[in-house]
Amino acid sequence: MADGKEDNTRYIFVTGGVISSLGKGIASASIGRLMIAHDLGVALLKFDPYINVDPGTMNPYQHGEVYVTDDGAEADLDLGHYERFTDRPTSRLSNATTGMVYGAVIEKERRGDYLGGTVQVIPHITDEIKSRLHKLAAAAGANVVIVEIGGTVGDIEGLPFLEAIRQFALDVGRRRCVFIHLTLVPYIGGAGELKTKPTQHSVRELRAIGIQPDVLICRTARPLDDATRAKIALFTNVPLEAVVEAVDTDNIYDIPLRLRKQNLDGLILERLDLPAGEGDLSGWEDMLERMRHPGGEVDIAVVGKYTGLRDSYKSIIEALAHGGIAAAARVNVRWVESTDLEGDADQAPCFDGVGGILVPGGFGERGIEGKIAAARYARENGIPYLGICLGLQVAVIDAARAAGLEEAYSMEFDVDCRDPVICLMDEQKKVTRMGGTMRLGAYPCVLVEGSRAARAYGAAEVSERHRHRYELNNEYREALAAAGLEVTGASPDGLLAEVVELSNHPWFVAVQFHPELKSRPLAPHPLFAAFVAAAYAAGGRTYSPEERAASKIPL
Repeated sequence: MADGKEDNTRYIFVTGGVISSLGKGIASASIGRLMIAHDLGVALLKFDPYINVDPGTMNPYQHGEVYVTDDGAEADLDLGHYERFTDRPTSRLSNATTGMVYGAVIEKERRGDYLGGTVQVIPHITDEIKSRLHKLAAAAGANVVIVEIGGTVGDIEGLPFLEAIRQFALDVGRRRCVFIHLTLVPYIGGAGELKTKPTQHSVRELRAIGIQPDVLICRTARPLDDATRAKIALFTNVPLEAVVEAVDTDNIYDIPLRLRKQNLDGLILERLDLPAGEGDLSGWEDMLERMRHPGGEVDIAVVGKYTGLRDSYKSIIEALAHGGIAAAARVNVRWVESTDLEGDADQAPCFDGVGGILVPGGFGERGIEGKIAAARYARENGIPYLGICLGLQVAVIDAARAAGLEEAYSMEFDVDCRDPVICLMDEQKKVTRMGGTMRLGAYPCVLVEGSRAARAYGAAEVSERHRHRYELNNEYREALAAAGLEVTGASPDGLLAEVVELSNHPWFVAVQFHPELKSRPLAPHPLFAAFVAAAYAAGGRTYSPEERAASKIPL
């Protein structure tokens, strides 16, 4: 129904208080799913107050994974939630940081756009922030734009964004905007009580900035009783029916349904003067039922370098779960730190009982020999293997060493290595700046007919997202093929290897791109679906009819 007219666009602003990581991204994505259920066109935008231009150069332990869009933006991981919940693509317009905003304003000042005037936070910075909203609304042509403000109310760096959305509501009209505030209602075990003071103080801070929330989403470990809900409404000036609870859950895909039961979508639509109606979430409900009642389970080892922060592999985790939906199997992720596999370490205990091994992407030499060891273990023991980005490169190194090239390595870690089976891409050789200069975004890949990848996709050509600087060295293709590792997917000109497979292995596929970024709960990625199915067949456990019917099976 999106009509493309910006002057009809409605806006939903999601802010957070008390502490970070309460789940604003999931809340925003869930609201997006609710709006789509009402046949509304939706676009989402994340404002990040940090001064980095983007997260592309940040350590995963600092920020979690870097999400990549089709048009090549390195963005916040919440964009992954947006896409998975709404099945709508994001773009470089969907994420803006303080670094981007100030950079744009400074560039205008250097050009003389401000005619010699003093450049200030208000109006120049806030105007630039508001312009990002207008640009996305115009480009997306959506009925509803959902805007998440990163950080918490009271953060110094977030104040320009909060001031900008306050102004924006006045600019476009208050009836076209809804302010939703996500806050914490902690349970104090010693007192046996839910405490509302953090929420009261958070809303007071927001109101001091000039924003009165229309809806509160209260993150809590226990359901809100009527008295607690009434107290929150009284002290925050929010209608009782607009105090919505968000009780902790182990399945994020259940959140849209929980919010729907409390009529959050109805509250939003009424406020925005949009048609309500029933809204169709039947497909989402069916997907959840398949997750709740799998036919069995399988353990899959994920061998990473940043396993201390699981958000570093957020899209991997979700894509495996989606593959489980397709295979009717619950996937149990076994985290393996790659450094634990190096040297004389006994690798067998790390992989005992797993149905599959996945080696994801990463940067830097730390833990590389452990990742190579994981690829070797999968190759030698016939365990289904999926390598992603660096996971392809370590599989290539292992295969080359097994073929007699004992000093095979990557030029990323040793520019003078004797057999550089992984080398720097030609287009990267003159790059001197780190940020935003890798091979980024969606590129086409042509698949070899009859290959495992082609069978999984059911297509001869696909488009996948990339984030890398190094590639398989074409000078070694023949030697690798002779050892059984064949290139089964490449760029249309044939110069860049995109997919490799071991021909003499039950299921061994590695890709240079990042398929996890395109997996959805309603549309599991074909490679993850095929990998999980192979892992389940190789080492899964089938539930009895009684187990499958039981609702106590963990999600």
